[in-house]
Amino acid sequence: MTGRAIEEGLRARVWRGTTYWSGRARLRDLGVFAKRFPSTVSGPPFVLVHGIGVSSRYFHPLAVALAEYGPVYLIDLPGYGAAPSARRDVSLGEHAAVLAELLDALGLVDPVLVGHSMGTQIVSRLAVDRPDVTDRLVLIGPTMDPAARSFLRASLRLGHDLLREPPLTNAIVVWDYIVRCGPVYYFRQLPHLLDDRIERRMPLLTARTLVLRGDRDPIAPAAWSRRLAELAPDGRFEEVEGAHVMMFTDPARAARLIAGHATQR
Repeated sequence: MTGRAIEEGLRARVWRGTTYWSGRARLRDLGVFAKRFPSTVSGPPFVLVHGIGVSSRYFHPLAVALAEYGPVYLIDLPGYGAAPSARRDVSLGEHAAVLAELLDALGLVDPVLVGHSMGTQIVSRLAVDRPDVTDRLVLIGPTMDPAARSFLRASLRLGHDLLREPPLTNAIVVWDYIVRCGPVYYFRQLPHLLDDRIERRMPLLTARTLVLRGDRDPIAPAAWSRRLAELAPDGRFEEVEGAHVMMFTDPARAARLIAGHATQR
């Protein structure tokens, strides 16, 4: 992983026998944490962007699976995971702008942007604001449909999803929510997620777009996900077995769909 934005020496880390590289970057007055899972093939780079409250840790199984098709970059957004704490609130637009600057600094050419949950709102905003960055977009479990745009409804759906996820998924998600992100930053970020209107951006996308959801996901309903795919000029919809964090429970299937989308002409 190279680029002028990486301010700390890269460190080799190991996850379940797979070595990856990581380092922090300072952009504007904000910091991010990036991980690179190398690949032995010369496929397109994949950039994975997490949702609210969590970090890139729940992407690790997907990163290993996707590395069979190309290098994979995982991003901890400002204030999340191993990224430096954000000393102020950060809007979705700022998250998207910081991500764009990081991609420029890393020198990534035509990366496949993959967002999950709130990450779908960020990568779709980036794709509209900077259409030169990517021509392939993947939105996993996109948030948030109009019926759930309140704190109570969103919380009920999150609780419902926790009942459908396996214990290991919940352990990672809950730890990140409580310890890594913290309730103060989470509640600062939540209004941005609820106020955003991702459906208004979908018709503006120039990137070929895959909308992907788990077939038991209570946070991103099927009708909503299908509608977003239909709104995109070049969009399609797919389902994978699982709940909201289905890329953790079935990474191989998710990786095949994402890689197929990346190479489709």
